[in-house]
Amino acid sequence: MNELLEIKTARLLLRPFTLADAVDVRKLAGDKEIAANALSIPYPYETNMAEEWIAKHPEWRARGEQIIFATVRAADRLLLGAVGLTVSQRHQSAELGYWIGRAYWGQGYASEAVAAAMRHAFGALAINRVHAACLTRNPASARVLEKAGMAHEGTRRQHVRHWGVFEDIEEYGILRSDYEKTSRPQE
Repeated sequence: MNELLEIKTARLLLRPFTLADAVDVRKLAGDKEIAANALSIPYPYETNMAEEWIAKHPEWRARGEQIIFATVRAADRLLLGAVGLTVSQRHQSAELGYWIGRAYWGQGYASEAVAAAMRHAFGALAINRVHAACLTRNPASARVLEKAGMAHEGTRRQHVRHWGVFEDIEEYGILRSDYEKTSRPQE
């Protein structure tokens, strides 16, 4: 799992992050609105955080723990965000996470990146189950997960404390067998 290939879709290229992406990651992930909707993105986003995060990717990938792709617009190679899988090899499952820069919301990039990451999970990684969570107050993220074929599996009430506030999260998931029944050709 150490080698990370590029994944191409109709409009996107999912590729490994490089340290050259750090400036753009800081700009995009440093947006307060992004951090408000993503539990794993700190705010404020300090100067060296992007470099430190990117530098960890090869180690995580080598250990088979996390596979994180830069989500890049194919036409101009513009970094839009990230999509990743946190893998449990023991359970053959993966937690999917993603973020897209605010300027690119509502253009279908998140849905396209998530669909590509799921194809990778069920294909190359031979995962049996992919799951994801989003804050209840983020219905746009829930729509992305539903469009990817994930089923709503429940609400965890006040499950996380985000910026000092207890928040509900929505749990979504899809099994390989369900994915294979409903998967569409590559987008």
